[in-house]
Amino acid sequence: MGLRTVENPPNPWGGPDVDYLGEPPTAKLQVFEDHSRSIVSKNDSPDLSFDYSVNPYRGCMHACAYCYARPTHTFLDLGAGTDFERKIVVKPRAPALLRAVFDKPSWQGELVLFSGVTDCYQPLEASYRVTRACMEVCADYRNPVGIITKAPLIERDIDVLKRLSERARLSISVSIPIWDRDAARVVEPGVATPQRRIETVRRLAAAGLTVGVAVAPIIPGLADADIPSILQAAADAGASVATPIMLRLPGVVADVFASRLRDGLPLRAERVLSRQRDIRGGQLNDARWERRMVGSGPHAEAILRLFRASAQRVGLRCGGTLPPAPTTFERPPRAGDQLGLAL
Repeated sequence: MGLRTVENPPNPWGGPDVDYLGEPPTAKLQVFEDHSRSIVSKNDSPDLSFDYSVNPYRGCMHACAYCYARPTHTFLDLGAGTDFERKIVVKPRAPALLRAVFDKPSWQGELVLFSGVTDCYQPLEASYRVTRACMEVCADYRNPVGIITKAPLIERDIDVLKRLSERARLSISVSIPIWDRDAARVVEPGVATPQRRIETVRRLAAAGLTVGVAVAPIIPGLADADIPSILQAAADAGASVATPIMLRLPGVVADVFASRLRDGLPLRAERVLSRQRDIRGGQLNDARWERRMVGSGPHAEAILRLFRASAQRVGLRCGGTLPPAPTTFERPPRAGDQLGLAL
């Protein structure tokens, strides 16, 4: 894979985009460059509405305790706890690799999701601008895109995103799983406040972009009661769609989540873990297809009923990324290409 440490990584808080980033972390940050020769991942999960994804980074400075992607760091011989949050891998060649994929005759212009196992607009993006460059490639090729993020930094790229949306289908989902600021700070300490993320929804919608909100994950016993407030605020801000995803805690994620919950919210921790077992058949996780995203049992069903009723009340469509449609994909002309004859 070709990982190498960046001895003096750029400081995201030292540039012009600092207003989007919030407070810098206290723990030391290490950055590694990944010089792999592939960038597009193929998804084979029947639970997801996309087939291809691009992850410009590995690991995530947002440090969400519940992040299902934490175990991917173990494939790098790194830890799924603090390592996942502070030892970040950047893929500087991602835009060039994406362009190469789009140039292959086999590529048919399928929707590409940013991202599956990281946040493509986490703080390091302020310095590296890898995601922005990838969006420019997608705009050049008119390739459909879906974006999932928690980061106000996406506002920096409204100009590129508007260009992309004029050429291809673009859907943006801003993740807001908790409405209470204090609770959010415990379980997602590196993320802007929920209210600041609603402002991001507002600014994206005001720019004419298709934007929704993902209550992802819904944390039973902690934030399921927040659903009506989140969806009302999202609708008021101009969101058009709302997506629910129940909390899942695969592998070591359960330990990270439980530990941080007990440290930060000791009076609520056991109730939350008990409710999580209620929706996961007595365990903290259920990895079965068609169950892992929605849960099971009466409590899970009640939460999803609340979600659907709240979305309907404020006029939000329940769903995820854009449904399949004819692609707009088109390779741009290159120097030396023969021009068509005008009739």
